[in-house]
Amino acid sequence: MTNNDIFKKLRVAHKLRDTDIIKILALVDFRVTKSELSAFFRREDHPNYVECGDQILRNFLNGLIIHLRGPMPKKGEQPKGKPSAKAKPKKFDNKKNFIKPKPKKD
Repeated sequence: MTNNDIFKKLRVAHKLRDTDIIKILALVDFRVTKSELSAFFRREDHPNYVECGDQILRNFLNGLIIHLRGPMPKKGEQPKGKPSAKAKPKKFDNKKNFIKPKPKKD
């Protein structure tokens, strides 16, 4: 499977348009034009077909992570919407959730 195939499958799976992919690549400071991008999605026998390199696919994947998860928090900063590391989890009470088995009648 080539990088072009992987790129196509990710595009379809995430329902991305060309403008979305350009914005995702811009998140990692990688600029690409719409015509360059369309060359990756052409058939291999097309005269304008261009092979997708490792650098482009790697930058797209890094941008996709940022697009889906959001940017990484800086050191010392707590991520938004997640509990802090100091918060203690609730204690599980096994007695409340335990169902006693019924004794067998012989």
